[in-house]
Amino acid sequence: MRQLDAVARAGTVSAAARELHLSQPALSRSVRRLEEELGAELFTRTGRRLELNETGRAALEWARQMLRDERLLRDAVATAARRARALRVGTVAPAPLWRLTGLMTEAFPRETLVSETVEDEAVVHGVLDGSFDLGIVRAAPSNPLLRSRELMRERLSVTLPPNHPLASRRSVRLAELEGNSFLILTGIGFWRDLVERAIPRATFIDQDDRMVFSQLVRTTPHCTFMTDAPYMENSQLPGRAVVPVADEEAQVTFYLIARANAAGLASQLFEWATSR
Repeated sequence: MRQLDAVARAGTVSAAARELHLSQPALSRSVRRLEEELGAELFTRTGRRLELNETGRAALEWARQMLRDERLLRDAVATAARRARALRVGTVAPAPLWRLTGLMTEAFPRETLVSETVEDEAVVHGVLDGSFDLGIVRAAPSNPLLRSRELMRERLSVTLPPNHPLASRRSVRLAELEGNSFLILTGIGFWRDLVERAIPRATFIDQDDRMVFSQLVRTTPHCTFMTDAPYMENSQLPGRAVVPVADEEAQVTFYLIARANAAGLASQLFEWATSR
């Protein structure tokens, strides 16, 4: 909804992308995905400009109402979080957040953590402007106002039915998975953009309930993705072939970042998490 509002105001995808701290291709894909989900085109495209059509104007009115409601919700949550002394974390993926959460529970069991999954640039901006106390990104920023240390590494694999033509391979490249259907967990951050970009002619079947996904992944006839994060569920999948993805982008190092002058719990957790 926020992206629809930004494109409507800015007039071009490139201008809206700059405002949202997103890449232009990622925003274009998001706009197309929204139109597909709503089942209607929202814009008239003239060169690089996008103008809302009648359907788009109706969608924008509802979107702005939802954004107003979201702001009220965020204000209420932020107030409650401050009361609970919650630490705010921006992350690009779920697995390193789960690691950080586990480390926080181990060292500071009475403290609370709230999180938001956004892109790398938005994480960095959020830490700099104080929206986030800590951030998790894929590259250590060079900004002298920030501290960064490696938090963990993660590698993507594909799980395949045993009769799949690629099931016996020792590794596979994402491009070789064209035309397949994937059961995919929503909310996986940048991994979703990676696989959509690398496998544009694949079919993705979304499941937003993690518990249901964990049950389906063992029996689905479709391909799925998993990683080698040691605390991930389904690390053992009887009856499925787990094949590592060989693409360089599928092997990621995550960095924990904090403001250089961070103090209190943010500084303590930064030191604890990056020394394990």
